Amino acid sequence: MKKDIHPEYSEAMITCACGQVIYTRSTKKSIRVDICSNCHPFFTGDKKFVDSAGRIEKFKQRYKK
Repeated sequence: MKKDIHPEYSEAMITCACGQVIYTRSTKKSIRVDICSNCHPFFTGDKKFVDSAGRIEKFKQRYKK
């Protein structure tokens, strides 16, 4: 690799909104996420909707009869 053109690649801490902390390596020191594999509905088996900015309510209002 060429010298002095690549960012520093060091240990990073990923923090989820549910509180789980995952350690990995990245060019950033810390990363905050909303959903991780511990609380994502696909992995947990829960059938809850992840609502982003009221999209479900907007859809229901648009197509209600």
